[in-house]
Amino acid sequence: MTLLTAALFGLVIGSFLNVCIYRLPRDQSIVWPASRCTSCGREISWFENIPVLSYAILRGRCRTCGDRISLMYPLVEVVTAGVFVAVAAAFGLSWLLPIRLLFGCAMIVLLVIDLQHQILPNEITLPGIVVGLAASLIADPGWRDALIGALAGGGLLSLVAWGYERIRHQEGLGFGDVKMLAMIGAFLGWKLMLLTLVGASLLGSLTAGVLMLAGRADWQSKLPLGTFLAIAAVPVSLVGNTVVNWYAAFYR
Repeated sequence: MTLLTAALFGLVIGSFLNVCIYRLPRDQSIVWPASRCTSCGREISWFENIPVLSYAILRGRCRTCGDRISLMYPLVEVVTAGVFVAVAAAFGLSWLLPIRLLFGCAMIVLLVIDLQHQILPNEITLPGIVVGLAASLIADPGWRDALIGALAGGGLLSLVAWGYERIRHQEGLGFGDVKMLAMIGAFLGWKLMLLTLVGASLLGSLTAGVLMLAGRADWQSKLPLGTFLAIAAVPVSLVGNTVVNWYAAFYR
């Protein structure tokens, strides 16, 4: 029942995350006005806004104008439900449950926005750093690891961006990536921040390799680092400590 409740709650929250994903890059309010069709502007009725089910019943099209509704909407809802179930299963009824749920929601929003628009909104990353540090006062990773994680995450990517620009004479990383990694460090601590960065780098390298082999990218192509950071950060937030302890055992 706990996992079922988490899944249903995740679907509902996923619907709200879709609002954030659409409106934040356009500098629109996420609370007003009510949801509308992005093509004809008609206000969406409550029965058209049931997560996943409404999309299936409407066959992915607006009831009024017939314009296609992006598949991203139900995908975000399903992924959010999956993250809620995974977090509930991993942490149960503890302080880490709401903290990791909030972190997971932020990662989903940043993932999709960076994938679609190549930006990482300050409305998510900057408050996220503050919330992550505040949460560390009552739960893992503790305030010291969180503070080191935030400073090291932001400082590390800033150094990489500076070095890349000095060598290549062009911008390689946006400052949004720097703030996002600082946020991840604040929530997860410096060890899991580093693990997230390693995972994101591997994912990015593999993706770039596949795209280059397919002829869809070259050495000058830009990939959304924030998307890869988000993809790596969610599983790291769940099982990262186990991976770190397993790796550290080789040096004992």
